[in-house]
Amino acid sequence: MTNTTIQTDADQPSFPEDMVIADTVRWLERAVIGLNLCPFAKGVHVKGQIHYVVSQATDAEGVANDLHRELEALAETNPEKRDTTLLMLPEALQDFLDFNDFLEIADAMVEELDLGGILQVASFHPRFQFEGTDVDDVTNCTNRSPYPTLHLIREESIDKAVEAFPEAEMIFERNMEVLEDIGLEGWLDLDVGARCPVTGHGEPQKAGN
Repeated sequence: MTNTTIQTDADQPSFPEDMVIADTVRWLERAVIGLNLCPFAKGVHVKGQIHYVVSQATDAEGVANDLHRELEALAETNPEKRDTTLLMLPEALQDFLDFNDFLEIADAMVEELDLGGILQVASFHPRFQFEGTDVDDVTNCTNRSPYPTLHLIREESIDKAVEAFPEAEMIFERNMEVLEDIGLEGWLDLDVGARCPVTGHGEPQKAGN
């Protein structure tokens, strides 16, 4: 596992790197791997091939700069050393609709860097909400993380994972069933939220998925 903290100034970061990473790893181990929401996650986690980056950006422009840097870094790094990157945004894009809109910028950046077909950007957000669901619908938790997070993934790794799990298209439906089985109380019992005070919290807003 490798870690990076990106700071925008010389001040002490409001969100300590160690805590943000620890919260994210706890979520990964207890929810993503523990509930088997992503059967591909355990392998890269155990092998230490996930690169954790804590951004101190406070706006979309700063996030874009950090994403640009991390996309290039992942593309240039040996997959055996770094298979995937989690870019955590504890101080930016706390509003889910703003975060959702930023994903268009992320996709465009992948193409501008000529990384289409090589890398892609997935996403998680503490206020994620599927279109047509209530705020407290437990199925939204399949895509909820402690902090707004951009997941940089190698297309080659996705292809290999699909080969290993030929029924990968069923993962989404299974995840919904798992979350419905444990219920919102069961999800809260996992204790996978952020320990740092995240700003901008309120009623989650809906966006298509």
